[in-house]
Amino acid sequence: MKKDLGVVPAVYPMPVLIVAAYGENEKVNAMNAAWGMICAMDKIALFIDEDHKTTQNLLKTKAFTVSIADKANIEAADFFGIASGNTMPDKFERTGCKAEKSRFVNAPIIEEFPVVMECELCEVVKTESFYCIVGKIVNTAAEESVLSENGKVDPQKLNALIFDQFQSGYYVSGEKVGKAWNAGKGLMK
Repeated sequence: MKKDLGVVPAVYPMPVLIVAAYGENEKVNAMNAAWGMICAMDKIALFIDEDHKTTQNLLKTKAFTVSIADKANIEAADFFGIASGNTMPDKFERTGCKAEKSRFVNAPIIEEFPVVMECELCEVVKTESFYCIVGKIVNTAAEESVLSENGKVDPQKLNALIFDQFQSGYYVSGEKVGKAWNAGKGLMK
């Protein structure tokens, strides 16, 4: 029997995404965003607040990057979520992370995170219920260390962080338990 928990955002897993954009004088700003998802083959939707420093920066530059946080960089990833660029001008510098300019968009790529999507601002959707940034993915880059023999990202090598809203924890993904578009084929008969 299920126990009623009340209003709980019960979606699991949730990605740990690091959104980065340039501020004035190409100053790097980054934030941790768990409420993000691919919304088309070449688009990502980020449900983030309008008042974040990173949001304000990407609205001005019309570009941003989205990195997948990994276990090796959990300290920086969490810090990007608990510190505000609005009140901490040296937020990025405190992490010791390094950034390089994307060759595809006017946004920083944080070198420490192994997978990054380089995005152009496509659309801002604002309703009474949510604020959403939609980015057009113009390039995705990955460290060779997280690629499989077929040249694609290998989740078992990536060690991507997963955010847990139930217990406020981070977990690591990676165990393959089935093949998509195949595990349910037996029920088609």
